[in-house]
Amino acid sequence: MKALRNFLDKVKPNFEEGGKLSMFRSVFDGFETFLFVPNTTAKRGTHIHDCIDSKRVMSMVVIALIPALLFGMYNVGYQHFLVNGILEGSSFFDLFLYGAACVLPKVVVSYAVGLGIEFIVAQFKKEEIQEGFLVSGMLIPLIVPVDCPLWILGVATAFAVIFAKEVFGGTGMNVFNVAVVTRAFLFFAYPKSMSGDSVWVSKDAVCGLGGGTVVDSFTGATPLGQAAVAQGDVVMTNAVGDPISTVDMLIGLIPGSIGETSKIAIAIGAVILLVTGVASWKTMFSVFVGGALTALLFNSIGTTPIMNISWYDHLLLGGFAFGAVFMATDPVTSARTEIGKYIFGFCVGMFTIFIRVLNPGYPEGMMLAILLMNVFAPFIDYWVVQANINRRKNRAKNNAFKNINA
Repeated sequence: MKALRNFLDKVKPNFEEGGKLSMFRSVFDGFETFLFVPNTTAKRGTHIHDCIDSKRVMSMVVIALIPALLFGMYNVGYQHFLVNGILEGSSFFDLFLYGAACVLPKVVVSYAVGLGIEFIVAQFKKEEIQEGFLVSGMLIPLIVPVDCPLWILGVATAFAVIFAKEVFGGTGMNVFNVAVVTRAFLFFAYPKSMSGDSVWVSKDAVCGLGGGTVVDSFTGATPLGQAAVAQGDVVMTNAVGDPISTVDMLIGLIPGSIGETSKIAIAIGAVILLVTGVASWKTMFSVFVGGALTALLFNSIGTTPIMNISWYDHLLLGGFAFGAVFMATDPVTSARTEIGKYIFGFCVGMFTIFIRVLNPGYPEGMMLAILLMNVFAPFIDYWVVQANINRRKNRAKNNAFKNINA
């Protein structure tokens, strides 16, 4: 590490003002500060001085996402081999390598497009490169179907970074979660690549190392999608029509977005975020409480099949758990006051179930619920702060009145 530090110090003057490569100053700064914590401190005002900066916080979220990423790779391979009838006799590595060959290009495209735009904007504005996309770049590939074309993913990522982030001023100033905006853009602009049966399971043997005959059609809708269109009793099945249980939903060997299926992997990520203090347990817990109570309310009504889905299955279906752990807890676009975190999280969970049950056209729900509450997060914080100010004013008036009477 010392040799690397010495090398960076040696070439750094080339990137400073007046240097031969000064036009790439922000690029060098981004690379340097990613490798080493900056030793600069604030000269005025009150600040906490420690070694944790935004890059370190963002890196911890990326680490927490790795279990979901790895399981997603395995599940992509599992679904492919299952649908093509070649699962029996295939090894763990056959499944994982096939999934990795499908998923990694999406990760590369997401980071290449998103970071490329941020590098260009930083150069244009002559500012430091913002590190917020370190997390968004990993979230985006995990919340899309495996068969989403790479060019569409690139277009959606560019749209989200430009219109949901940079126009607001960059990291820390954006109103909407960038990854959720990417998914929303995909959902409304390219619905065929985000819905239907065929997008959730990779059927193309060229994608990776899988072999066998590729089937032309199969029952590949997600369990949540099946529940949304059910006419009688809800019977959710996997990609080949076999019934799935609550345990199957928990483990995650079911069709769905790449990183959203395994609740065990998501739980591991949640523990990492909570132990390190990166995410708020108040927001995370409140999302699940809001979702569970709303599902119980619909269970008591029970006039449609999707209303009768148990509250715990609702929490395990679709992207509910993933959204609660990794996106509702976004410190920039969620509520920041302590009481506000409870309100924000509860409303996200509540609206997710409302959207799922009352509008079958949007069976996922979590995406729209987070975007809706992103809009109201500043108002929630304002209300909480103003309520606290009013309480203090009333307490001061009461104390002054008591002192006068005394």
